[in-house]
Amino acid sequence: MFYLIIVTLIWSFSFSFIAIYLSNQIDIWFAVFIRILLACILFLPFLRLNQIKLRIIILLMSVGAFQLGFMYIFYYQSFLYITVPEILLFTIMTPIYITLIYDILRKQRFRLTYLLTAIIAVFGALIIRYNNLNTHFMIGFLLIQGANLCFALGQVGYKRVIELHPMPQHQAFSWVYIGAVIVAIFCWVLFGQHSEMIISPIQWGILFWLGLVASGLCYFLWNYGATKVDAGTLAIMNNLVIPCGIIVNVLVWHQSIDWIRFIAGSITILIALYIHQRWIVSQ
Repeated sequence: MFYLIIVTLIWSFSFSFIAIYLSNQIDIWFAVFIRILLACILFLPFLRLNQIKLRIIILLMSVGAFQLGFMYIFYYQSFLYITVPEILLFTIMTPIYITLIYDILRKQRFRLTYLLTAIIAVFGALIIRYNNLNTHFMIGFLLIQGANLCFALGQVGYKRVIELHPMPQHQAFSWVYIGAVIVAIFCWVLFGQHSEMIISPIQWGILFWLGLVASGLCYFLWNYGATKVDAGTLAIMNNLVIPCGIIVNVLVWHQSIDWIRFIAGSITILIALYIHQRWIVSQ
């Protein structure tokens, strides 16, 4: 769980960076492409062409296509329609998707105890982030649910591939990023604004940070951590980024929050994690 916690802390900065420095300022398709390309370049030295079967390569590339490629497309589009608080609110469904998809891929019955703790984590996030929604929220809601499903499918898919076909994960993840960058480059070529763009030095800095650290390093560590925990713990950890992201907004951007709701919701998420670890995983 250590890797998941570290990544959660780093990712908590991403929401604000994208909203403040990138959204509505540069072409989102270009931002997605650059972010994934940098992550892919970071892992290219670990690429091995003759040590992994073609079927496994295709599975890993599919993981990348969904978890990073299609997910980022839905995610960045949502910033055009809804605010950061609404984005955080709509991401709370991810734990449920992870629990259900993992049970489907394992071809076993649904584990109601896992689903219960995931629902508790969702309820905790809802306490924190429920706000009055604007009139255009439905488009944003659907975009974020698309991102949630792609992110959940990628996490669970990678976890199952490594469970069934153990391999050095730094080598496996080079193929994950190749799958993602293929999706990103096609979308940028087809839908991007290719006229001359003015990108400031700070925006380039944000893109490099998002590409090399938040994507390149952190997605590897997150998926590596996902293979070390059960699906229920992974599901709950997906919602811890919400209180962490709020703390960043308060400390760095000096935004005000409802502290009672924040504390109550955060405690609820931690209770879900404790119940899962103490009474479900240990059984």
